[in-house]
This record gives sequence, C-alpha cells and structure tokens, in this order.
Amino acid sequence: MENILRFRGIITLVGIFLAVFLGLKSWEVWREVRLPDFQRPTISVTGEGKIFVKPDIGEISFAINSEAAKIDDAQARATEVINKVVSMLKEKGVEEKDIQTVNYSISPVYDYPDGTRRFRSWQVSQSLKVKIRDLTKTGELLSSAAELGVNQVGSLSFTTDDPQKLQEEARAKAIEDAKQKAKELSKKLGIKLGKIVSYGEFGGPGPVPYFGEAIGKGMGGDFSAPQIPTGENEIRVNVTISYQIK
Repeated sequence: MENILRFRGIITLVGIFLAVFLGLKSWEVWREVRLPDFQRPTISVTGEGKIFVKPDIGEISFAINSEAAKIDDAQARATEVINKVVSMLKEKGVEEKDIQTVNYSISPVYDYPDGTRRFRSWQVSQSLKVKIRDLTKTGELLSSAAELGVNQVGSLSFTTDDPQKLQEEARAKAIEDAKQKAKELSKKLGIKLGKIVSYGEFGGPGPVPYFGEAIGKGMGGDFSAPQIPTGENEIRVNVTISYQIK
C-alpha cells in the first residue's frame, strides 16, 4: 500500500512538472506568434497620401479701431460700426453662431514730442471672426463691411467643414502607398517582411490663405465686390512604417 501511494505521488509530481513545462512552452510559442522580436533587423518605408478638395467654408476677420479723447466716444464709435457689420452679416445670410468676437481692447495712445510722453487719445479695438458658408458672397461681404467703416480686413482663409474625414482618406492612401512600397522593396532585396514594429505620421489639412489688396473706403480701393477665387485645398498625410525582417 505504501509503495502504491509513493508511486501515485511520483506520477502526480511528474504530471505537475509536465503541466508547468507545457505551459511555459505554450507561453513562449504564443509570445513568438503575437509579439515582435525587437532584436531582429527592421526596414522602414514611407508613404504619402494626398487629396485635393474644393473648400466649402471661408473664415475672415473684421476689425474696427476707434480713437477719441474720451473713452466713451471711442467705444461709441467702435460699437456703432460693429453693430452695423453684425446686422449686415445677418441680413446677408450669415448665422449668428458663425459670428464671434475674438478681441476687445481699450488702450491709451501717447505721443512723444521731444522725448516726453504725452497722452493723445483712447483707442478701442474690436475684432470679429466670421465663418462664411456661402462662398459666392465672400466678395460682397468684404465690400459691405468696408463701406460700414471697418478699417481692418484680414486672415481670409478657405477650409472644409469636415477636415477629419478627408484626413482619414489621405491617411488610408498613405498607408496603402507605404505597404505597396514595402512589398516592392522586399522583392528587390530578396527579404521577407515580418510584423509591423512602429508607425508614425505627420501632415494634415491646411487652409488656403488669401492675400488681397485692401478694399473699401479708407483702405485704398473702391466698393466694388472683388472676385475671390477659392482654389483647392491640399490635404496631405505622410506615414512611416517599420517592418521586421524575417
């Protein structure tokens, strides 16, 4: 009886040993299959994806700078112009959500005759950022704002309403380009590609800036609505993919 129990104990120990051994081997096999070996040599390829799209949104800033000896007078002048511009924008179809005040400041203005500082006036500045969804009205809005007394018009740019979707399309093209390059390169070098060990990307949507001549009264031009070509935006994504070499 004692020998039988001893034999069963040995069998049990052997079974436990085999179970542990097989478990460790299974882990090693799983790790080999699932995890890349970073000690192996690698090869990196780059890919580029580009999309050209016609903009559907314009963004522009309007600003008024008003000076007067009294703060109240400077504020009144700036407020009058800005209120007229906001009313004009709404009348021409710009929604209130697309009109945003981005700056309002009050500051003294000094002269320096004979090197001494002398107060001259108060300056009030207010800036609006406007999103234009009907691009056919861009030139008309520029001219109308200048007629109403806006003395700074700038930062006109054209973009798209959903740049993220377009960037994803460009990214997919870039990845496919990189994969195709890796496939061709592996054939030429006579190597086999393993797992992807790293991925990086850069690039994205870029608005097209507009640099035009000043328009409107007091800005070096007349009030005729200018033509504003929107052109196309280029959305570009570059990726780098590194593969293990088998």
